[in-house]
Amino acid sequence: MPKPSHHLRAARRSRRHTGPLLIVAAGLLVTAILVVGNSMGHAQTISGDDLPKDADSTTCSVSKTAFESWFVNGSVSLDGEVKPANGVDFPDDKNCDFYKWSEQMFLWLTSPDPASRGGGGRIIDSPEFYDVSLPTAGERTFLPHVPGGPSRKFNLRSAQAGPHGLQVLFDKAGKMFEIAPTRKAPSGRPLVLDKLGKLVEVASARMKDGKPVFLDKAGHPIASLKPVPEALRALSLEGAKTISFAYEFMIGKAPIFLDANGEVINTAVGQAGTHGALMARNGSLVYYVTMVNDVFAYFLTGAKNHCLAPHPTELSTTQAELEKVKTLENRCFYPDPPAQFPTTQDELNEVIRFASWAGKPLKNSQALAIEVKSSWVEVQDLPNPETYITMDATIPTYKTETGDPKRWVRSGSKKARLAMVGMHVVGSANGNPEMLWATFEHFGNTPNAAYDYVASDVHGNLTKKTVAQNTAGSWLFSASGATGEFNVMHMKADGSNIEGINGLAITPSNTLRMKPWGGAFDSKPNGKVDSTAASNSEIIAINNSVLRNLPAGDVRKYYFMVGNTWTKGGAAPTGPYPGSGEQVKGQEVGTSQLANSTMETYDQGTTSFSGSTNCFSCHRTNTTSVSHIYEKLKPLF
Repeated sequence: MPKPSHHLRAARRSRRHTGPLLIVAAGLLVTAILVVGNSMGHAQTISGDDLPKDADSTTCSVSKTAFESWFVNGSVSLDGEVKPANGVDFPDDKNCDFYKWSEQMFLWLTSPDPASRGGGGRIIDSPEFYDVSLPTAGERTFLPHVPGGPSRKFNLRSAQAGPHGLQVLFDKAGKMFEIAPTRKAPSGRPLVLDKLGKLVEVASARMKDGKPVFLDKAGHPIASLKPVPEALRALSLEGAKTISFAYEFMIGKAPIFLDANGEVINTAVGQAGTHGALMARNGSLVYYVTMVNDVFAYFLTGAKNHCLAPHPTELSTTQAELEKVKTLENRCFYPDPPAQFPTTQDELNEVIRFASWAGKPLKNSQALAIEVKSSWVEVQDLPNPETYITMDATIPTYKTETGDPKRWVRSGSKKARLAMVGMHVVGSANGNPEMLWATFEHFGNTPNAAYDYVASDVHGNLTKKTVAQNTAGSWLFSASGATGEFNVMHMKADGSNIEGINGLAITPSNTLRMKPWGGAFDSKPNGKVDSTAASNSEIIAINNSVLRNLPAGDVRKYYFMVGNTWTKGGAAPTGPYPGSGEQVKGQEVGTSQLANSTMETYDQGTTSFSGSTNCFSCHRTNTTSVSHIYEKLKPLF
């Protein structure tokens, strides 16, 4: 693989306290006071030492006793195996319940897998999990984890899909559009409506004074045109009326996007309407893999084979026994499969029964249905490889196309040692069929934009502080000291090839985590906190308590939780809390403007203010369709 001409060297500096300490009356939160450039105003180090240690811990933390109960052996140990959170008994009450679920699930997934269970790697490597293949002819398959079997295959990111399965696009304000197909003339050229409402074929297009001009076959400009959608009537989904569509037109080799009224969509620099490839500063592309646990796999297989009761609590004992016999005779007959992922013991029992019939014991069924997406880079040339969870996998290779350094072509594949840089943890839980959406990153990934939090002193006095943006340090996805042009896509993955876009070379971009803890400066992310600062403090505080309880030398200390988002009462998503305009009843709460810098790099907006997307921007339902892989996945058998 081609490499950049140089690699970023590690740059670590000691901590400095650069701001004053403000003390206010006990128990009072003075939200008008900002401490800019506080004790966090220093160059980054690859550890939890960067988190503010004075974040108010009364709102969310894990006690030593509770933390010990997470471990299989009942006590904390170096690289010890952690149990999954119990989704059936999930309390679904305070924000902190959701954040504790997230932390425990991450520690479980990244626990070393005991050799007695055929592992040797971590739980996500174990036979409890299945990789999900890339789509082939529109279908995806489960790929079982086989100890000693073929090397697992990781790939570049696939295009971000919206609620209808169409590719998404974001304007500069962070508004999401789905790119809809346009009607074509027999020539293959796009058709539009002119100002008289007549269909006109676009023969060519050019830019004039920074605006697109579309010409008909006679070479005349088409005035007041509107795109003509192709077969959008076939697209249906809950909440579809709230989706905005974009229509792509090409001017030379550059795409331009129009909305339904023919107005140009002001996209961010580098937003090409395609999925962007991401490169780390060690020269490695970023590779991704999606996997699910056995409960997810057997739920899907049972549901798609009509072997699971849609409402198991309505069955009497006699009915349940009768239907069990019919299932054992391979005569599954339920006409309507379950509409939502399992969240109750009765629903889980249906999955356990079906898996048992298939000869598959579900070891950690209390975790319920889990979906994991993770991001990885090559270990080679990492400045501190010992701080990463690693795995061997097969990845695609590329070579520079002759005469065109801005284009790489697929040249085969190779085995490589990879380091994990990010992970989405998604799972169903009691009261939450829409699933809980948590995300984690390595401390060395990306600098943060400025953010507020609530600090507490030894007397319990509360003060709001601001951590200033500081990009100095050894970042994997940003140059040390970068000052601008953050989150700009440099390249796109076009089929089997990679191309630089907008005149940019195939190089690393500078990434900044715009809303570091899933909350915007101007809008609190959920109704159970007084401010974004209070929400940020909840996340920082639980990170502090988990990292404090993990023993020195445990590699999981180098990862942190960015946040978790869910909906109020498990309802279908209707927009981030509190909502505005048509979304005044925004149901999405928690850290409801959440993004992972390695997976939503170019989708997190360009400011720290509200208006950007979150997980539910694309996953707009609380049915099984909330998982984009569910509909396309073939059953195990």
